[in-house]
Amino acid sequence: MDVALARALERVADGLAAMAVGNPGPYAACWADSADVTLFGAWGPIEKGHHAVTRTFEWVGSRFSDGELVPRYEVVDVSGDLAYTVGLEQGTVRTDDGEARPMTIRVTHVYRRIEDDWWLVHRHADFPPADQRRG
Repeated sequence: MDVALARALERVADGLAAMAVGNPGPYAACWADSADVTLFGAWGPIEKGHHAVTRTFEWVGSRFSDGELVPRYEVVDVSGDLAYTVGLEQGTVRTDDGEARPMTIRVTHVYRRIEDDWWLVHRHADFPPADQRRG
C-alpha cells in the first residue's frame, strides 16, 4: 500500500476514535478543503462543500460520548490520484446520553491525492439492513 495512503487511513482511524468520544475535530481534519467534497451520512445528512460537511461532523460529534469506533476495511484500492475504501466502522457508543450500545456502519470513503497526501473527498455510510435472503 502507498505509504501516504496508509498514513491517511491511520489519521481517519484516529479521527473516528476521537469522534466516538465527542471530538469531531480530528476526523474533520482528514477532509480536503474543497467545495466539491460530499457526505451521504448514515443519520440522514447529505452535504456538499467543506464547510457544510465539517459542520455536520460537529453535530454528529455532539451526539457521541464514551465510545469507540474502529474501521475495518474489506477493500482498499488506488487508481491514479483517487483511492477508495469499503468496509465497516464498528464499536460501542453512547449516543445522546443514552446507554452504551454496539454500532456498525457500512462505509465507503473516497480519497484524492493532493500534493502527495491523501484527503477524504466523499463518505457514503448507512446502518446495514438485515440480509433479506435470510428467513
